[in-house]
Amino acid sequence: MPDILFPKILVPVDFSPCSEEAFRVALSLARLYRSEVLLLHVIDTKSLQTLNNLGLALPSEEAKQKKRLSHQARLNARHLLSSEAAKGLPIRRLLAEGAPFVEIARTARAEKVSLVVIGSYGGQAGSVEKIFFGSTAEKVVRTAGCPVLCVPLAAKVTPPRRSAARKSEAAR
Repeated sequence: MPDILFPKILVPVDFSPCSEEAFRVALSLARLYRSEVLLLHVIDTKSLQTLNNLGLALPSEEAKQKKRLSHQARLNARHLLSSEAAKGLPIRRLLAEGAPFVEIARTARAEKVSLVVIGSYGGQAGSVEKIFFGSTAEKVVRTAGCPVLCVPLAAKVTPPRRSAARKSEAAR
């Protein structure tokens, strides 16, 4: 039996429409290659610290904030996993805290992932940090240590077309 091309696919999601599209693409690939899917959400603790530093959240509330974000992530993940496209696929949920690109790359290495499928932009697409330091997807491409497929929002997964020569051979 030949080796599976992508035995383990990591899909980091921030639950933006673009990351949900990446999840759908990853499910299609997983079905095609008989892969295990790791669904990862990273709680961006840097954003929490920024809110605390700006006085928009109390530092003493940080544990409660993380708990709320974890709970919301579990609910959102459950919604993704209940989709018709996810049925019958081996999918494992993971939750991490920290800088998203760091945690994605760390998870890819620790889990020996063979492919990362990530949305090309997330929920904070217009931030100043992105302009100066690049997007999370861009950083993951540089640090993951495995192939990375960046999925734009309008991605459509279509079966490959048969060439005219193949069609005439198949008709015989």
